[in-house]
Order: sequence, then structure tokens, then C-alpha cells
Amino acid sequence: MKTIPFNKPFLTGRETAYIEDAVASGKISGDGKYTKLCHDFFENRFVGSKCLLTTSCTDALEMAAILLNIEPGDEVIAPSYTFVSTVNAFLLRGANIIFADSSSESPNIDVNSVEALISPKTKAIIAVHYAGIACDMDALKRICQSNRLFLVEDAAQAIDSYYNGQALGTFGDLAAFSFHETKNIISGEGGMLVINNPEFKKRAEIIREKGTNRSAFFRGEVDKYNWVDIGSSFLPSDIIAAFLFAQLENLELIQAKRKAIWSSYKENLQNLESAHKIRLPYIPDYASNNAHMFYVVCSSIEERTELINHLKKSSIHAVFHYISLHRSDFYKKSRTSSSENLYWSDVYSDCLLRLPFYYELSSESVEQICSLINEFYEKR
Repeated sequence: MKTIPFNKPFLTGRETAYIEDAVASGKISGDGKYTKLCHDFFENRFVGSKCLLTTSCTDALEMAAILLNIEPGDEVIAPSYTFVSTVNAFLLRGANIIFADSSSESPNIDVNSVEALISPKTKAIIAVHYAGIACDMDALKRICQSNRLFLVEDAAQAIDSYYNGQALGTFGDLAAFSFHETKNIISGEGGMLVINNPEFKKRAEIIREKGTNRSAFFRGEVDKYNWVDIGSSFLPSDIIAAFLFAQLENLELIQAKRKAIWSSYKENLQNLESAHKIRLPYIPDYASNNAHMFYVVCSSIEERTELINHLKKSSIHAVFHYISLHRSDFYKKSRTSSSENLYWSDVYSDCLLRLPFYYELSSESVEQICSLINEFYEKR
């Protein structure tokens, strides 16, 4: 029986050639030829933004926390239904995390609940674009502007996603992307910080270079480089950038195939949603779909477990992921926030199931998966 994995990294065919070219150049540390090509690619798409590759999205978020001068006692509002990196970056700087609920329509943050969480200690709001589907950015920007708060986009899953035609990652003061092997565009590990607020552009470069003005030195702006700020080694090897650039060259090809897979899932499972057996991803009118994932929302954790086992019998690997962070062992021990009643976040933790999704997933495999899901609900 053929196994259908949850994820399978896609190679365009140019990755190793570009890596060999990077090695042959004699410059394989950070900010080489391919890093510049990647920066240029994104800065052409995100006009007016400064883009800096990092070793991971986690590192990009840690840079964001440093740039915002997060200090002990500051509060940061973030959804509870997210990956731990979203909040870890700010906890490391001493912040208290105030968890917000998800909305009833999607795992994205419930914008209507945010203002009630703001206090005099609040410094930033983190918007996580779950499944690459945009949060209500107009509403979040209004809230941040009226309360003089910073807005950070966790756009780990949101490459090639838009809000009312504007690219995600260009709304917040800062935004973080991921190129982990489970994402649409990959480099194994890897990430990027996008700086939209001009006040952070110069300092971001320094923090990324271990707190030195090394980049300014190589541009001839200073006669020697020195230690001028806190920082760390956040920049990736040019080998990683070479791999990434091969992917970026094929962004449109990759996205077209992923969107076709997403549409096939939707078409084959729509009947179950119409019958109120499951819920499928919700895409608001203001949001585009970058086909990062396809998920179903079951009616209970028991039903989800049964469905996982039903698929596993046919060697199909579907997965659930985030346990609401306010329910985590660490949170229960540390009590870094007082938020407890987060109904929809818990619903997604218990009921959301991600289906296999990758570039090389065949239409026959999608139909097989959907047929088994339909079979499962016919018997219930």
C-alpha cells in the first residue's frame, strides 16, 4: 500500500547547482551573492520594505522583539492558537503574553476581543496569518494606531498572500516569514524579517550582525566596524540562500500547483461541509488564498482521533498541531497571562486536522484521501 506522507519537500532542480555556484565563489558565509538575490526578490515585491534573511522565522521574531525594545513587565497580545515561536521571542525579552482567542470563523485572532485585552503595559500586538489567510489588518492597524502600539505580523505561513490586494508582511511595523521545509517556499530551515517602519531599518541590520555595524563598513559608510548594540548571529549561510533562490524563481509554478491541490480538496469535501459534518477553511472577501495547507474541523477531539486512525489504516498521514498555548505545561507552571476562557482556540486545538499537502501530491491521491473521509462520515 502506497504511503501518503503529510509533507514532502519539493525541489525545483536548480538548488544544488546554485549551492555549487555559491561554494565555488569562495563566499559561503552570510550576505553573499544569493542572499542579495533573495533580498532583491522580496524588496521588489514589498516596495519600500527592507528584507533581511535570517536562519529561521523564530530568529526573525527574536529580532523583532529586540527592535521593539521589549522589556520585563511589557505586555504583548498574541493568539493562543499558534506555534510557540510566536510568543517565545517576546518571553525571552521579559514580556508577559496576553493570549487572545481565535475567531469563530477561522483560527486567526478574534479582532473583536483584542481591545479588551489592552492595558497601560501593552506594547505590541502579534497578528498570525494562520494557513496564509490574512487577519483583518485594517481593524488591527486601527487598534494599534489608536493605542500607540506596535504591530508585528507572524507571516510564517503567508508567502504570496494578500489582504485587499496588498502583500501580507507589509502591514506591520515588522513581519516574520518562514522557509521551513513544510512551507510553500523552502530552504530546509530559514526565515526573513521584513522591516516596514523606517525607524527600525538601520538598527535591524546591526542586530542581525551580532550588534556590529559591519554592513555599514562594507558599504564604505564607516572606516571600521565596531560593537554598537546588542545582537546575535541571525544571518544564514549563503548556501541556504542559494537553495532558497532556486525556489523563489519558481514561486508562480509552485503556487499554481498548490492552488490546484487546494481546490481539489475543496471540491471533493464541500458536500460534507454542506451537510454540516465538517468545516472547511474560511477565506474572507478581503483575503487571498496561498494554498499553504488544507484542513478540516471535526466536531470533537474523539471524532478527529477516529478520522486520523481511519486514514492511517490506508497509510495516509494527517496531523493536528497546536495545543492552545494557554493550555501548555509551560503556561500552567509560569502563569505569564491571566487569559483562561479561550473557547475557539480550544476548539481548533481539539478539532482541526491538517490533510497531506505538498507539491507532488497527485490528483489521484487527493481523491483517495477525500473518498476515505467521505466514507468515514457516511458510516457515522
